[in-house]
Amino acid sequence: MSRRTVMWCVAAAAAGLLIGAPAANADEDPATVPSRTALSVRTPGGFAWGTANEHESRSALSMSKLYIVDYALRHGDGAPEDRALAERMIRDSDDGAATQLANKYPQAIEATASEYGLRATHGSADWGRSSTSTADLTEFLVTKQRTDPGSPIFGWMAGASNTAADGTPQNWGTAQLPGVQGSKWGWSDLDTPEVASASFGTGFSVAAHTYGTPAEQSADVLDALPAVLLRLVSGR
Repeated sequence: MSRRTVMWCVAAAAAGLLIGAPAANADEDPATVPSRTALSVRTPGGFAWGTANEHESRSALSMSKLYIVDYALRHGDGAPEDRALAERMIRDSDDGAATQLANKYPQAIEATASEYGLRATHGSADWGRSSTSTADLTEFLVTKQRTDPGSPIFGWMAGASNTAADGTPQNWGTAQLPGVQGSKWGWSDLDTPEVASASFGTGFSVAAHTYGTPAEQSADVLDALPAVLLRLVSGR
């Protein structure tokens, strides 16, 4: 059995402990995570863990679609077209749908950031140039788990397409962790590769952003989070 398989098994066994675990030291910095990757974990019970750069405002990529969709569903005019566009944005990461909904609700990202207290999240005239942090993404998801568990966002994340609207596979990063029930991905292949992912499971949310490839993000995530779970189990 490989080291990674062992770590996966430990993570799967320990995942349930996240829900009731005490808060980790805010200064804790797992040495296993390269600075290229920011990583955050949150639970509805108040557990918060992250790398030293989890609050760094980085390109939101397609993760901003989560904020636009949430605003449109809860504060929009209720048009059936909004819901159809929203589903395509989450399931398929459809950029054309995002442009239509962002043009209709240009205030969506800033309004969502204000409502959820996402201090590293900022909108832009072009939704694709907005910014956020992994801490903000997990705070957004875990707040919705507490206050709006029936949101269709969760169902669409759980039913995400294997391939995005532009042909990109949707299968890396936090989606590969044990216990994950749904995910959203973001990416850019302009100049230096840049990728993001955010996932939820029963009692937790997790997000990652990497200046690098999907494979590099998956390696960083799978090396880091099982170590966090081991630390929780041991009480260190």
